[in-house]
Amino acid sequence: MASEEELFANVDALLEEEPQLPHPAERARLREAAGVTQARLAQALKTTTQTVKNYENGRSEPKSPRLEAYQRLLRGWAEKYPAHSAPAPDVPHQPESRKTLGSPPGPEETERESAAPTRAPAAPERNAPRRPAPSPRRPAPKPTRQPVADARFPHGPLAVLDGDGSAYGVGGIVLDCPAVSVPELVEWTLRESGLGAPRLHRNGKDSDPLIVLTAAAAVKLGLPERLEGHEQRRTLRLPDDHPVVKQVTKAKWQLTQRGFGPWARIYRKAHGTQRQCVQLALLSWDALDERSWPGLADMEPADIARVLGVYTQRVITPRGSTAVSGLELMTALRPPTRAVRDETTGNWIPGHNPGSLGTEPMDPAPPEATPEHPVVVNSGWQGGFLDEEAYQWVRDVDLLTDEECHLPYAVGLDLNTAFLAAAARLTVGLSAPDHFRAPQFNPKIPGSWLVDLSHVELDPRLPSPFTPTGERPAGPAWYQTHTVAYAQELGYNVQPLEAYLRRETGAYLDPWHDRLKAAYLDTLADLGVTRDLDDNAFLAAMERHKDADPALTAVLAAIKATVKGGIGKLRERPQGRHYKEGERWPALERPTWRPDIRAAVISKARVNMHRKLLNMSRMTGLYPLAVLSDCVVYPSPGPSPLDFLPYAASGKPQPGGFRLGPSPGMAKLEGVQEMLWAVDLMEKGLNPARHVKGGDAVLDEGE
Repeated sequence: MASEEELFANVDALLEEEPQLPHPAERARLREAAGVTQARLAQALKTTTQTVKNYENGRSEPKSPRLEAYQRLLRGWAEKYPAHSAPAPDVPHQPESRKTLGSPPGPEETERESAAPTRAPAAPERNAPRRPAPSPRRPAPKPTRQPVADARFPHGPLAVLDGDGSAYGVGGIVLDCPAVSVPELVEWTLRESGLGAPRLHRNGKDSDPLIVLTAAAAVKLGLPERLEGHEQRRTLRLPDDHPVVKQVTKAKWQLTQRGFGPWARIYRKAHGTQRQCVQLALLSWDALDERSWPGLADMEPADIARVLGVYTQRVITPRGSTAVSGLELMTALRPPTRAVRDETTGNWIPGHNPGSLGTEPMDPAPPEATPEHPVVVNSGWQGGFLDEEAYQWVRDVDLLTDEECHLPYAVGLDLNTAFLAAAARLTVGLSAPDHFRAPQFNPKIPGSWLVDLSHVELDPRLPSPFTPTGERPAGPAWYQTHTVAYAQELGYNVQPLEAYLRRETGAYLDPWHDRLKAAYLDTLADLGVTRDLDDNAFLAAMERHKDADPALTAVLAAIKATVKGGIGKLRERPQGRHYKEGERWPALERPTWRPDIRAAVISKARVNMHRKLLNMSRMTGLYPLAVLSDCVVYPSPGPSPLDFLPYAASGKPQPGGFRLGPSPGMAKLEGVQEMLWAVDLMEKGLNPARHVKGGDAVLDEGE
């Protein structure tokens, strides 16, 4: 390990280096402010337009002498077009001149994002929370890296409000909130709290401030401590005639179509580019459910703020369940629009952002839809549907050998965020599907193919890679591109009968994958599980990581739930007992209702799993007992994966099979008790993902 002197010498060397180029987003802003196109800049720098694009999205950096020329140009533009062209005077805070809470904003109180953001009136702040210190039995929390503060949001992205008016923020900040009603709370949040978070993409939007209400705070604001009813609590809402709903309406605030539920959004129409929106989350209404946020309900407000603050820093400010947050993260990283210049007027207007899903919803091809979807009901489609789901397979007992039956252990291997790994460099369709008859199969084109794979002969001790049940296909069926490509990879001829393919394609999920992968690995590292550990040390670290820090353990669980729930949300089914088949449901109006993208992720994950199973059988002669989603159970002579995983003579893991490690797609030891419960449920015809605690949320599309 490097000494302190070496580290300080390295830091001093960095400080003495020449100033670097501004952030890629700032380079693009300066060029656009000057009204210069990328092509024109490329001509001036004697390079290509694609190279300039790479400079502005951070994929590459110029080298000398082009570097010095580019620096000179950007410095000149920065002097002409500073980031904040009209800095507001630093007016001292005067409490006696503060406007009454609830009064409408005047025109002088709104400004465009291009103008300098004025510092939010400083809410009264205290450095120490009123709550007693954590119990000495609780391990001391590890410090987490804090993001660079944004001057517009000096107090961070969120606060947890308690019944005594204390609003616990990120980094130990405690604010005094005088609000005694929901409208007053919204006004305080927008005008005085200094809460919010900057956009994740330069073409996106800033995150609205989040206020989490404890049960005591909810009661103080006139809300019921609990929502009770016959339906699931997450679907319950306050009735329209509830006094709090009337207060919100009377103060000329609006609620979204979801109403006042566990996650309530309260807003007014934006002034120019300035949003007026606050997100509320009610703890006692199960806004942060135990499955996605384990242990959070029992934490003190300051600890809850820490958990949500780390999640916001690494993922996104929560706007609903982890499934909703996963979907919002996709849009935040791939905004549907960007500013483009109108050639007739010279003004900047919203235009399509290449690589995004756009602003309009898109109907799927009939085999990609669900049976109740209008494109199926209205067309009378009878041609079958995609069945790209995760594995739920148990090997037939007649295929077990005597040697396997005498092995004393069954060891479960769980792939870390397998569906996140499948999203990496995944090409998906961005345009509407086109229908083709008897097309030539192309593994590079995303879509749905009608193919007969019943002729593919595989070892019956392995599940079929083509069906989630692991059973051999009985005839022609619809498959996603990755499934058909795997049949071709195995050496079999594929002749599609029909196909629904998309001409415009792109790696839509790449930034989503990169951010969540970094969040997952950083959180595991904070819990002591790092990528430099050998297999023995890795297993030991995984065994104790949940006891290291309850707050970060909750963050880790939420990140994993964000991955699975976000993918499941791509095909959200209709909810509510009043729904009738053939009607459109609200989720269909989202551009992110894309069952074909969900199918592509799951197909690739299942194919990846089968490829490892096949390689393991070839290297070790071992065959799995069962596979449930991203977990596989093997018979073993010992209680550890090290007792049966293949290793080379050098001690390194053999490539192609299962490998231990923290990265997405790598394996870790998992208990088999829940797998045994799942096997029992499968034999009863039940879906384990809906009945086993901790089951795979990617199968639950109604979250």
